[in-house]
Amino acid sequence: MYPDPRVVAFIDEHFVPVRVHVKENADEFQRLGSRFGAQWTPTTLIVDAEGNEQHRIEGFLPAEDFLSQLKLGVAKAAFARNDYTNAERLFGQVVDEHPGTEAAPEGLYWAGVSKYRATNDPSALRETARAFRERHQESSWAKKASVWNA
Repeated sequence: MYPDPRVVAFIDEHFVPVRVHVKENADEFQRLGSRFGAQWTPTTLIVDAEGNEQHRIEGFLPAEDFLSQLKLGVAKAAFARNDYTNAERLFGQVVDEHPGTEAAPEGLYWAGVSKYRATNDPSALRETARAFRERHQESSWAKKASVWNA
C-alpha cells in the first residue's frame, strides 16, 4: 500500500493498520468518518487502544513528511500515556531525523514540554526556546515557545 519501505517498516513496527476504503467499505467508512470527523480522504488517524485519537494526518504527503507525521503520532501517544521520558526521546527523533519537515518544529516544542513534564524543571522550556532561536524561528511553534524566553 505504501511504496516507501521505510514507511512500511515503521507502520509494521508501531501500528495495527486498518484501511477503510471510501467506496469498497462505504458503510464502515461512513460510520468511522462520522465518529472521528474525517472530512477528507485520505485521513490517517493514530488511535490508542481505547479508541482515542492521538494524531491526524489529512491528505497525501511525500514519504519523508508522512513518516515524520507518523513518528509525531507515536510520540503524542506516549505523551498522552504520561510516558514523558519516552515522549521526549520520540519527539527528539522527529526533530533530528526529519529536520526539513513541518513536523520538526512541532516535535521540538513537544520535546521541551515532555522534558519539563518529566522533570518539573522549567529550564527545559528555556532550553527549548533557545533552540527555536537557532532553528525553525518562523514556525508557529517558535512563537508558542517564545513565552519561555523569560
